Amino acid sequence: MNRISILCQLFLFSLLSTSALWAQSPKNKIDGVAAVVGDYLILETDIDRALVELKSQNVDTKNVTRCQLLGKLMEDKLYVSQAIQDSIKISDNDIRDGVNRRIDFLVEQLGDIKKVVDFYHKDDEQSLRDELFEILRQNELSSRMKAKIVENIEVTPEEVKQFFNKIPKDELPTIGTELEIAQIVIEPKAPQSEIDKVIEQLKEIKKDVLENGTSFSTKAILYSADRATGGKELTFNRKSSFAKEFKDVAFSLQEGEISDPFKTDFGWHILQVVKIRGKEVSVRHILMVPQIPQNSLEEAKKKINDIRDKIINKEFTFAEAAKNFSDEKETREDGGQLLNPEDYSTKFELTRMEPLLYSQVASLKDDEVSTPIMDEDRTGRKMYKIYRVTNRTNEHPADFVNDYIRIKDLALKEKQLEAIQKWIKGAIQKTFISVKGEYRNCKFSNNWLKK
Repeated sequence: MNRISILCQLFLFSLLSTSALWAQSPKNKIDGVAAVVGDYLILETDIDRALVELKSQNVDTKNVTRCQLLGKLMEDKLYVSQAIQDSIKISDNDIRDGVNRRIDFLVEQLGDIKKVVDFYHKDDEQSLRDELFEILRQNELSSRMKAKIVENIEVTPEEVKQFFNKIPKDELPTIGTELEIAQIVIEPKAPQSEIDKVIEQLKEIKKDVLENGTSFSTKAILYSADRATGGKELTFNRKSSFAKEFKDVAFSLQEGEISDPFKTDFGWHILQVVKIRGKEVSVRHILMVPQIPQNSLEEAKKKINDIRDKIINKEFTFAEAAKNFSDEKETREDGGQLLNPEDYSTKFELTRMEPLLYSQVASLKDDEVSTPIMDEDRTGRKMYKIYRVTNRTNEHPADFVNDYIRIKDLALKEKQLEAIQKWIKGAIQKTFISVKGEYRNCKFSNNWLKK
């Protein structure tokens, strides 16, 4: 990857850095200031970088103006400024984890940390880390402020109907081909010897933390199979969509306590309670998955092939097989029916499917059962799956009854956008804003000039 392409990819990490400097010394005059929002400034170079970023994403920029880019950057700063005034809290540990991941990425691309430091024109690694910390902190503040603005926005069925009726018939959105899909999952079983090995490892980690003061977070980063959350704090309540066993253990401990090893469908865990805030608890956890020997994989493959053969021979239906044999308890009671994680409906738009799922179901005929495929989740847990398309809806103009969930989502997004625009209008009036030089001639979509 060459230097320019890396710059494009890293734009989001560097865009806010000059603004962080302004926050530290707001009275300093710096050349090239395009605008000021609260305690944050936007430089000409920030606009240049925004343009580079759009081009790196293959966006046609011939009709994108510097005024439009400046308006977007000012909006981002407005969110950050208000988030600080509203005392929105973010975890420094989470931000530091993000910095570590960015540094690791940069080192992988450029070769070593010295080259990364030189690339950012910094004196040393710590000054780079400090800058990245501020960049990611502001990104997170902006994101949380936007989420706060719309968190209580809902739409009623009547509002959805009114939204749909406003759309001209010849402008109705086109709904792509959608499939409803069921699956059967067979998981290879780990021998007791491998389970015992994992339990013993988790006990040793707990002992090391308690007796030697080793960092639980560091142990999680080093050993947890859950790479997405290793070392991070997870905050949730009793109603959150975590495994029941996980929540039960978390809410049975006091702050600072570490659990004994316990099992969920994902593997074996220990967890440490970091904080308890009313009905919420923050924890860190370590997940380990027992090794699956080859003979267990072969047994699982034979089992799912036998199930498939019996479905094809009509000894039982796919739904009956899912209910009686599938190892995935979340879907087996519904005949293996999958839910789309985007909207929790049973419909999957063909062109937006994950590649692996698409490859298995795109060409399936009605009532046809796919051949078995081995899948692997983010923790490395292996399983065999077969699929069946239970319903297929071809591409069509949106229909209020059949596509209600999609239409509701569009109506909600429109209402959220209206709420955000109303918030921006009010926030502009109570925030110090100054637009400099030629940019005062811009025709902004928001009233940044307070005319």
